[in-house]
Amino acid sequence: MTTRPELNLGEHLLAGLAAVALFAVMAAVFVSAGFGQPAGFGDGSITASIGYALFAMTDLAAHESESFLVAFEIIDIVLVAALVGAVMLARRESEGASSPR
Repeated sequence: MTTRPELNLGEHLLAGLAAVALFAVMAAVFVSAGFGQPAGFGDGSITASIGYALFAMTDLAAHESESFLVAFEIIDIVLVAALVGAVMLARRESEGASSPR
């Protein structure tokens, strides 16, 4: 024989009501919030500006921004070191070396 499952709302009722109340408050704040004019890039190409800023060619960029060349080089060195480390760890031992068993 099988028994019918019982719905026990007592344990989760308070948490459910709190979630619904939080959703209602957040929805009311979002709907009543005033959004101003978007502040973004002008007429220039965003992709080109990011590329010029990445390689410190700010004189060619349509918008002024800081150079990311140092950060780019640091990330490059870290990724190369990780790749070399992964290759060294994955490389099998040579046949002449003794392997612990």
